[in-house]
Amino acid sequence: MADGLLAGKRAIVTGGGGGIGSAIVAGLHAAGVETAAIGRSASVREVVAALAPNGVRVVAIEADLSERVSCEDAFGVAVEQLGGLDILVTSHGHVRAQPSESVDATDWDLTLATNLSSVFQLSQLSFAEMEPKHSGKIIHIASMYAFFGGLRVAAYAASKGGVAQLTKSLALEWAESGVNVNAIAPGYVKTKLNRHIWDDPVRAQQVISRIPAGRWGDPADLLGAVTFLASGLSDYVHGIVLPVDGGYLAR
Repeated sequence: MADGLLAGKRAIVTGGGGGIGSAIVAGLHAAGVETAAIGRSASVREVVAALAPNGVRVVAIEADLSERVSCEDAFGVAVEQLGGLDILVTSHGHVRAQPSESVDATDWDLTLATNLSSVFQLSQLSFAEMEPKHSGKIIHIASMYAFFGGLRVAAYAASKGGVAQLTKSLALEWAESGVNVNAIAPGYVKTKLNRHIWDDPVRAQQVISRIPAGRWGDPADLLGAVTFLASGLSDYVHGIVLPVDGGYLAR
């Protein structure tokens, strides 16, 4: 990340133990951002423990964000640990690949609670911290499935489409308060979340053949977009859903 753009800021990153979230945590930490990484498993603590000591505060918080009380509690602990909040990045998510006719109510509800409802709750909580300062950056990690359907991931695609529309709606309401709300739509980034695709030789080849960049994305490929949307460079940017996809959507 560019030197000096974010130094001294305070950020919460959810999904901090996952592929994309851990890369964002590491990138913000290296850029001098005091960061609270929230994750639902002990992996978030491993991510934080592995970061090089550089004098910049970084803390790990375990929480199940699909539960409203747990989500609010984790947010409160994070803000208390950081002493305030300037940036929120919601990069947590749940997906279970299966035919749509096999999706039961329990899995549907869990996916929507994790991927959409908690994103709204965290946004509300963050706005309450940011609005008095007339300053703040909220960045949601959406998906390319905000632009087209997903194969055998109906609940996930619906939730990520909801994140894109939520981003636009919140931006309309909160821009005048000095709070920027934007989203990043990653393309096919190689993480455990989409193992069901890259473990399938036929599907993986279909994907790679459409990516002009000629490769799957790496979680670190998102850091430029995060830096832009989290910094003052994006002060006049509101409500965008920015694809970072190797050119996939251009085809």
